[in-house]
Parts: sequence; structure tokens; C-alpha cells
Amino acid sequence: MIEAQATARYVRTSAQKAGLVMALIRGKDVNFALSTLGFTRKGVAGDIAKVLRSAIANAQQKEGFSGDVDRLFVSGCFANQGPSQKRVRPAPMGRAFRVLKRTAHLTVHVSERAEKVLPVGATGASKRPQGRARQSGAKQASAPRRAAEKAKE
Repeated sequence: MIEAQATARYVRTSAQKAGLVMALIRGKDVNFALSTLGFTRKGVAGDIAKVLRSAIANAQQKEGFSGDVDRLFVSGCFANQGPSQKRVRPAPMGRAFRVLKRTAHLTVHVSERAEKVLPVGATGASKRPQGRARQSGAKQASAPRRAAEKAKE
């Protein structure tokens, strides 16, 4: 199974904002993730799409890659906090407010889905019971008890 990653460092956004967008693509196929990022109305979505494309390209360069990009999925993605730039903003009466210009490090991991191996002679249809078995639990045990209590009254 092929795994690859890509990282963009010092991206000019906060890690919290990037994490919200990354939660949308975590565990999804790469084509679906790229289309999701294309329609996401957040500024950091373009940066994340760029990192995802780089991770896909890194996976294609690995030895042993099957060549099928459709089998790749986003196995993990996260945003770590980078260094913050401290700036000063003028405030009333000669004071000053501190402004933090945050940065983030964006990382995307992609992996190749394993092929499903079916045993010889399998038709592909699973043999599940048609009806749903009744669960044994408190409801079954309490029904006779309730009937006995009503009979006592």
C-alpha cells in the first residue's frame, strides 16, 4: 500500500480555520476531495487543494504505485500552528494594540486503498439473514414482569 504526504509551511492563515476545511476532506477519495475544495467558500481551500495535488504527485512518483489515481484517498490531514508575527496597531489616546498575524503548517497524507480479494467461487453477494433478529435485552425480560405486576394489582 502506497502512502505519500505533502506539507505547506508558513501559510498565512490560522490553524483553526484551516482545520475546519480539512475536516471536510478527511477520509474522502482524492477526486471528491478536490471537487469539494473547489466549491468551498473559504480562502484557505485553495492552499489545501494545492497541497493535496502535491501529495497525489508524490504518491505517483513512489515505486510500487499502481498508476490508478482513483484508488487514492485522503488518509489524514491536519494543520499545525506556525509562528505568529507580532504587529502593533495604533489605539486611542496614544496606546497601542498588539495584532497577531498567525501562520499554519498544512499537511495532507494520501494512501492507496487495498484491493478487495474475494475467495474463489464467491459470487460477491453477501449472505445475510433476511429478517432482523430480535435483540435480547431489557425489553424482552421486562414485558413478562410488567404483565405479572398488572395481574397482582
